[in-house]
Amino acid sequence: MKIIKIIILFFVSINVLGQNKQFFYEHLFIPDSTNLKNLGKEIMVLNVSNDKSEFYSFEKYESDSALNADAKKRISSKLSNIKMNNDRVIKNINTQKIEFVTILPPYRYSVSQNINLKWNILAEFDYILGYKVQKATTEFGGRNWVAWFAKEIPIQSGPYKFFGLPGLILKIEDVHKSHIFELKGIRNAKGDFNYPYVNNFKDVKITYPKYVKIYKNFRKNPMAGSVGAFPDQTDVNGVFHSGNEIFRQFEKAAFEDLKKDNNSIELDLLKN
Repeated sequence: MKIIKIIILFFVSINVLGQNKQFFYEHLFIPDSTNLKNLGKEIMVLNVSNDKSEFYSFEKYESDSALNADAKKRISSKLSNIKMNNDRVIKNINTQKIEFVTILPPYRYSVSQNINLKWNILAEFDYILGYKVQKATTEFGGRNWVAWFAKEIPIQSGPYKFFGLPGLILKIEDVHKSHIFELKGIRNAKGDFNYPYVNNFKDVKITYPKYVKIYKNFRKNPMAGSVGAFPDQTDVNGVFHSGNEIFRQFEKAAFEDLKKDNNSIELDLLKN
């Protein structure tokens, strides 16, 4: 996290016009609605070029970059066990088209989605990182959202799938403050941006309605794609474990994780 602190301290007053830019947001979130004291935090990046923006986890980007570099050197890498946001959102700034890249093992889905956000722009103003921002509200994903955008930064984009205001969204939060995205720093980007490709999942392109069905089925049966994938094993103590026994252990852990992950950005996806 040291590099993040440096970014936040030294890149807040950069000229935002004329070059590709990286906008660093802090994402504060409550993953489990039954445990409001458990607050998650992750640094996210909005990478903006002339005609598109790409939103992703900074830590996941660092991890994928290292895995990609090792793969090119034919070095075997160990996957990180740190929980990171696996999602990426690629927006065409001139249209409403979004490509949502997400992982539901054993697949990495590229989801084509059209979003029409209806914004209500209000005559309320504030300042964030020295930029004058204006308030706007919208509904998305089963939540009511409050955004603050800066006309001084003429980029119609923002964190996650939010866009369409006459200026960059510097902060957006749902009214219950379960998810808060706030700009913490800006820096120039060097050259064209290409997210590092890691060949560790099967890539599938699908429509958003199909993704919704797949996601809901995954929540009901998160280990469906791993049936029969675990061989019989003998542990370090010489105790035999059948593949089915190992599968059930992983299945139990997956359901426990999903039970605590009940407060996602798009609540609509959690409805039956």
